[in-house]
Amino acid sequence: MRLKTTFLLPLLLFIFISGYLTAQTATVRGVILDEQDNPLSGVSIAFGSDGGISNLDGSYVLEIPANESVVLVFSYQGLKNVQLTLTLKPNEDYEFNPRMKVDVEEIGVVVVDAKRRKRVEGLTPISPEAIRKIPSANSGVTSLLNSLPGVFINDELSTQYSVRGGNFDENLVYVNEIEVYRPFLVRSGQQEGLSFVNSDLTRSVDFSSGGFQAKYGDKLSSVLDITYRKPTGFEASADLSLLGANVSVGGISKNGRLTGLVGLRYRDNSLFVNSKQTEVDFFPVFADAQAYLTYKVSNKLELGFLGNLAINDYTYQPLVRQTNFGTLADPIALLIFYEGQEKDRYDTYFGALKASYEVSDNYTAKFIASVYQTQEQEHYDILAEYRLGTPNTSIGDEDLGEVEFTEGIGAQFTHARNDLDALIINAEHKGGIDIEDSNIEYGIKYTHEDIRDRVQEFEIIDSAGFSIRPPLADFINNQPYDPFTAPIEPFSKIRATNRVTIDRMSGYAQWSKRTTAGNSDLWLNAGVRVHNWTVGGNNIKSNNQTVFSPRAQVSLKPDWDMDMLFRLSGGFYHQPPFYRELRDRTGTVIPTVKAQQSVHIVFGNDYSFNLWKRPFTLNSEVYYKDITDVNTYTLENVRIRYRANNDAVAYAYGVDVRLAGEFVPGTESWVSIGYLKTEENQDDRGYIFRPTDQRLKVGVLFQDYVKVIPDLKLYLNLTYNTGLPGGSPNFADPYNFQTRLRDYRRVDIGTNYVLVGPDKQKDSGFFKHFKELTIGAEIFNIFDVRNSITSTFVRDVDTQQQFAIPNFLTPRVFNVRITTRF
Repeated sequence: MRLKTTFLLPLLLFIFISGYLTAQTATVRGVILDEQDNPLSGVSIAFGSDGGISNLDGSYVLEIPANESVVLVFSYQGLKNVQLTLTLKPNEDYEFNPRMKVDVEEIGVVVVDAKRRKRVEGLTPISPEAIRKIPSANSGVTSLLNSLPGVFINDELSTQYSVRGGNFDENLVYVNEIEVYRPFLVRSGQQEGLSFVNSDLTRSVDFSSGGFQAKYGDKLSSVLDITYRKPTGFEASADLSLLGANVSVGGISKNGRLTGLVGLRYRDNSLFVNSKQTEVDFFPVFADAQAYLTYKVSNKLELGFLGNLAINDYTYQPLVRQTNFGTLADPIALLIFYEGQEKDRYDTYFGALKASYEVSDNYTAKFIASVYQTQEQEHYDILAEYRLGTPNTSIGDEDLGEVEFTEGIGAQFTHARNDLDALIINAEHKGGIDIEDSNIEYGIKYTHEDIRDRVQEFEIIDSAGFSIRPPLADFINNQPYDPFTAPIEPFSKIRATNRVTIDRMSGYAQWSKRTTAGNSDLWLNAGVRVHNWTVGGNNIKSNNQTVFSPRAQVSLKPDWDMDMLFRLSGGFYHQPPFYRELRDRTGTVIPTVKAQQSVHIVFGNDYSFNLWKRPFTLNSEVYYKDITDVNTYTLENVRIRYRANNDAVAYAYGVDVRLAGEFVPGTESWVSIGYLKTEENQDDRGYIFRPTDQRLKVGVLFQDYVKVIPDLKLYLNLTYNTGLPGGSPNFADPYNFQTRLRDYRRVDIGTNYVLVGPDKQKDSGFFKHFKELTIGAEIFNIFDVRNSITSTFVRDVDTQQQFAIPNFLTPRVFNVRITTRF
């Protein structure tokens, strides 16, 4: 007993003294930004004889003495020092996010800032403020992506995009390192509503269009990496327009350990849909709520929660449509009368927990768990009775535009009862280790996918009083010589019920190092990914596959007078099939579908220079992709239907150029030009266009203001894409339909007036409550160009000629908007 007492008393005394000494410290943390709100890494932070430096993402954490005055000095080459004096209580947690300004005496010094570091990794940083201000029919991150080279969005109501010849399913999206998903059954842009990413909550947006590092997941085309911000005090914002409303609120606890952001959004596409060529009764409800919470348990452990609830309720009742096409010499009109309606609903629920633990100064471990569930229904019964004929073209005639001579009549009845319930569970661990000038990152992830799906669709085509059968060899009709006794069959039908489970194990390891080659700076990165998955389910024979994906990057900044950066990246990129890629056109799940493989080679150059005494950057990339085990598909608006057969090979190559800078002092604008060619070879029959083969892309994003009225701002968003391949009707051979749709041309313009802003604060009256208040107007598709990305195929019974009739997108639309921040 005496020995135990002798041992315990010193131990208790030691614990008490250690606790007392620990309690005499406080914590200062935050993120260091430059004038463009880009995070700064490598900033020196000093107090007395102690201090530290900011991390790669600009964040820092310092322990300082409590109950005494401490002076912190933030210094960075080329920027003015920031000094902070404070006295904190024991265990108090204080957040300080300094914004460092350029020191004009050192402006000639070339430094590697956060934006340059991202370009070293092949990422393009995008300003969240520009995302919120640029006019677009579907505001958000994707509206700004459309102005980048190599990125194509052909339906202005859609948030889906294709990159360098890929399709919508080939893009990775992360929010705070958590992978997010999109609904399965969406067929058109007007059904989509809201994307997952809430631009009001974002702190930074980074995008890679190819050649990305191994730490990013297993997709073929691109990475969109979003970081939500942590508020430093109370904040609130509201964005109101004829298209809906966004509201967000954020705050931080008194001790600085708990932060929270909540965003609510409502979207109504009626303004666009009611202006289309089809008269409709349209009742959409698109709404979501998001929350991002963080809690600092200790100086080393931080917990985060990201949650999202989205409801998309869509009722669509078409009434009548008339589409005029053809030429002036030979005009043709399609007139359709509708009966029936479509009722769709997409409810998604998402929750994720993230724990970040600083094991030591050199090692950080992260643990992420997430659950995603989507419940979707697509129900419709629509009868379309059409007339195909010649319209009246006599100017001044009271029947101008009316169909006078009918060449063909018919009817089409479409029916669907599609229901899907998907549950996706993820558990992931990742870590980062700093060893002198090197960094090692690794991760391992388990994913369980449980999908229950019912597909029930059919289409009946009736022309001149008889039902048209599918043109299959099974249906032989020798009438009137032989009686035809087979039952009536719809022109097309799909009927399937699937219960599928997919278990995945994936992981990566990568090494990065910054060094020198002579007097030049050199960055090296090499890594590998591995992905194993097993497909099983009801009446499905289990199948297991594994792929390896090595990748590498080399970046060189020569010791030249010109500020240039060269980058070479590439490797193997695999895309193991998701549920939709396993399901063929009959609705049958094929568990043996292989992962598509793409070998990327990307060579890039970034040239930073001054023009008109203002900063500019010229980014250019040349790329080539060799793609094997291609899972071919058809594309209808934004719905992809795979053949699930890996029966093709493909390639894509092109060049992307982007010039960005201050065309107008104090604002960032850019011009993008891209060239792409992508083709596929199915079953060694020769190369044909891929569905996303668009040869030329021009994008312009321009910001301006009136010189004599600087509070009056102008924003312009211009897109030009050459036409998509026109597609083919059901049962047709795509090799016989190698035509293209017309070019896509669109200009959106917006203007607003700043009533209250950073340089225009009010100290009294109604406006004193606002940090920012703007009113404005937007005109979408200002030149009223009739764009089209799909066709309706109609046959003239008399001549057996088949017409591809374009389905036009939204015309010119006017919108008003009010934006405020508190």
